[in-house]
Amino acid sequence: MSAIQNDTASDAASGLQRRLLMRRFGAGVASAAAIGAMGAGGLMATSRPASGRPARVQAITDADVFNFALNLEYLEAEYYLRAVTGAGLASNLTGGTGTQGSVTGGALVPFQTAAVAYYAQRIANDELAHVTFIRDVLGGSSVAEPTIDLETSFTTLAVAAGLIANGQTFNPFASEVDFLLGAYIFEDVGVTAYAGAASVLTNAASIDYAASVLATEAYHAGAIRGYLSNIGGGAATNAISALRQKLGGVQDLGTDADGNPYNITNVDINGQAQRRTPQEVLSIVYGGGTSGGLFFPAGMNGAITMA
Repeated sequence: MSAIQNDTASDAASGLQRRLLMRRFGAGVASAAAIGAMGAGGLMATSRPASGRPARVQAITDADVFNFALNLEYLEAEYYLRAVTGAGLASNLTGGTGTQGSVTGGALVPFQTAAVAYYAQRIANDELAHVTFIRDVLGGSSVAEPTIDLETSFTTLAVAAGLIANGQTFNPFASEVDFLLGAYIFEDVGVTAYAGAASVLTNAASIDYAASVLATEAYHAGAIRGYLSNIGGGAATNAISALRQKLGGVQDLGTDADGNPYNITNVDINGQAQRRTPQEVLSIVYGGGTSGGLFFPAGMNGAITMA
């Protein structure tokens, strides 16, 4: 197939994705004002006050911060690995201190577009590397992988965001469009978590490690945001961002924001990545819970576990 034919096929696939996206989510997306307290699946989308730049968190060590990040990397790695291989992390990468859990959900995604399949594979490789790297840095103090829900959590969140109605389900592994929306949920949260850690870390090597991983997560987030913009995902991403903002209390911009329908960044007025404290991140991934919920039904492992 020629390059021109490849481009034509890609354009056709993008057009199909756009139609599928709008058909699935266009009519059901709630505005930010319509997102209220949702009891389904234990998620309570209660508002937190906007905090601007998160305050410095005291009395935690660099190791505590990296173990907090490791919990999130477990979540991302399991999501992407299952999407591209059908299997999650190897058992030699999931043990450690704390209560080791299990992973529910996740399956091979029926990718239809080469670009999306390559995105997924590249990100899966990176997230696997992040888990391996952070565990190497922490050594014997690494926390175990906690219980992770990649099944009911997405439906609960999609209902709360107004993407689907009560009684419907959202499976991010069912199609590549759904997969991209699931990835969108994670990537921006990871960026803000690492950005927020900058004011907490004390060791120069720790800051260097975190900055390097942050840059990679930002690459991922930009790629996902850009692709969703191109297939008409603005309304869906705006609804997800509005829910994250409501849960975490930090400004969160979708891919159709401020008159820009191709908004590839989630930044403040100074062009800097939004920052969240660990507690603000936990409020999102716990779905508004205090000690667990949503993606981490039994909570995280480590010293930082309470939202």
